[in-house]
Formats: sequence, C-alpha cells, structure tokens
Amino acid sequence: MRIANGRTLLGGLGAALACFGAVSVCSAQETGPAKAEETFQKVCGTCHTPLVALTTRRTRGQWQETIDKMVSLGAKASDEEFAAVVNYLSAQYGPNAESAPAGGRRGGRGGAGAAQAPRPSAALGPDDKHVVDPAAADRGRKVWAAECINCHGTYARGTDDGPNLVRSDLVLHDRYGNEIGPFLKKGHPLQSGSASAGLTTVQIAELAHFIHQRVYDTLRGSPIFQMHDILTGDAQAGAAYFNGEGGCTACHSVTGDFKGIASKYDPPTLLGKFLNPRAGGRGGRGGRGAPPPPGVKQVTLTVTPPSGQPVTGVPVVFDDFDVSIRDASGEYHSWTRTPALKVVKNDPYAAHDALLTKYTDKNMHDVLAFLVTLK
Repeated sequence: MRIANGRTLLGGLGAALACFGAVSVCSAQETGPAKAEETFQKVCGTCHTPLVALTTRRTRGQWQETIDKMVSLGAKASDEEFAAVVNYLSAQYGPNAESAPAGGRRGGRGGAGAAQAPRPSAALGPDDKHVVDPAAADRGRKVWAAECINCHGTYARGTDDGPNLVRSDLVLHDRYGNEIGPFLKKGHPLQSGSASAGLTTVQIAELAHFIHQRVYDTLRGSPIFQMHDILTGDAQAGAAYFNGEGGCTACHSVTGDFKGIASKYDPPTLLGKFLNPRAGGRGGRGGRGAPPPPGVKQVTLTVTPPSGQPVTGVPVVFDDFDVSIRDASGEYHSWTRTPALKVVKNDPYAAHDALLTKYTDKNMHDVLAFLVTLK
C-alpha cells in the first residue's frame, strides 16, 4: 500500500475499477470521454507528453501494470482519477480500439477542431516501436550491470557466454517489458545468483528500456553512432578486381565517369554507392512510375506486341498478368501478358545485383581502397 497526499493509491485501485464498471457510479464515467481525457492529461501530463505516453496499444491488464509502475515511482492522484485513466487508456488505446484522440486537451482547451495526430497501429512496426525513456534506461543500466553484463556484454551484443540481445526476436517484439517480463518470470540465470523471477515489475520495465536503447544505438541515426575507419583493403588488389574479375570496366572508366569520384564522396558513401547504386530507391520495380532518387538510373521495360513496334518506358505495373509502362512522352501503354507478348527488362544495375552474390569481404574493401585513390 502506498500513501500520497493522504490518499490510498494502490489499495483502493481495484475498488475504484469496480466502481467504474457500474453504471453512473463514478463521476468520470458520468461525464464521458472528454472528462476521462482531461483526467488523463492531469494525472499523466505532468511527466509525459501524450505522444510519448501513447506510443503503443496495450491490453487493460498491461495499462494497469503501467499505472502501478507510475504509482511506485511517485505518481499522485485519487483512486477515482487512476480508475478514470485506466478506463480511458483501455478504451482509446487498447488492442481493438477503433480510434483515439491525439493529444487531448490541456486545461479543457482544444475542442472539436483540435488537430489529431496519428495513432499507433495495432501491428508491430515503426508506429508501435518501444519509445525509450532515457531516465528509466539509466536506472535499468544498474540492473544490467548487476545481473546481465557478464553474459550479454556491455552493449547487449553478446559474449561467449550469452547471445546477442540486439538481434533477439523476443527483444524486437517486446514492448515495455511485455515479452521480457514473462521470460524472466519463468526463470533465467542471473550473474548474482538471484532468481530472475524476483525482479520487480519496475526493474523489468527499466531493464526493457535499457535493452531497447541498446537496440536503437546500433542504428545509424543513434546519437552515439560513429563510423569507424573502413579503409582496410589493398588498393592494388582492388584495381586488379575492378579491371578483371569484377568486370567493372564494361560500364565504368577511371578516366571517364569515375574520374575524381573520391573527391565527391567520403569512403562510407562511396562504399554504399558501389554496393547499392540504387541508393535505396525502388529503381522502377513496380513503383507505379515513380522517379528514382537524383542521380539514380531508371529501370525501363521494352514491350513488343505480337503485331506492332516495340515500346520502351518506365514500368507502372509489371507482374505475371499485366504490364503497363509510361513512355518518354508521358503516354500510357498497357497489355495483358501472353506468350506472344515480348517483355525485356532493361536494368542498368543488373551487373551490380549479380556481384552481390560473388563479392567477398576482401573484394569489397579492396575495391573501396582503390576507388578512394581516384581523386
């Protein structure tokens, strides 16, 4: 039992929820969703912005666990207000909710015309990602250092004694400890010798924040990401591969399109460009005629009907049943695919795609070491 401002926060929470289940008993229910949303802003808005607090859908039980955690960390409100928050979150941000308010109103402002932000998707994905609380992750770091670091390493990338958690399916599907918690409650060795089932809900939640922070720190957009020196190859070996086995001179010339290329791009960018010259673009692969990124060549199709002249253009539809293109003048052409319809795909990066299955790690670094000499 926790007492704050003379009120029992946890002990009466169950009774308050029961109260909310009855018709016309709790005032928050009587006044409808607007009042419940206002209560949510009052209770939770002190520490959280709505978009931070509402970045995932959860079941009623999971929202209840979240509220319990907040109470254990010092959240203060009446039993009725906590009950209103649980009901509001369960209704608006539960797994089966149809819609949800975006940011709500503060102090009763922002009526029907208030802007609505996108709400989280029910499926796992970028809109449902675990949003790390840095302060909670710092607290979780202490649990990690005491119980996990010897096996899983400082950055959760594994050691000889434990797996890489950054690549763990369980971790990647976890949201705020909903997968990590049950796993630990079943029993998992801890370096202190303590039972993992003895970890509290708060400790597990903070540990989840720390682990997800390590996952995000592997991404290029992480504030701690640093590109290390990748010029480890042999330039002479790279030149030999470029002029010989790699077949690069069939399309490129060191005195032509590659002249001064190392002055245009830094080594990481240069490596990415020769490994993936599409630069992340779709290259016309069923992209409904969308242009590729600047500097990226477009895939085209040449279609020859059974009777008629061949037509070349950017693919709009290209599948087993239909093919349609838009030619250089912008005119649209469409055919049903038959054995008599000849379709040739003109992919300027086909040779690069083929090399991806042949490159060795040494080949890639040797070619990069050669390319950086072309200044």
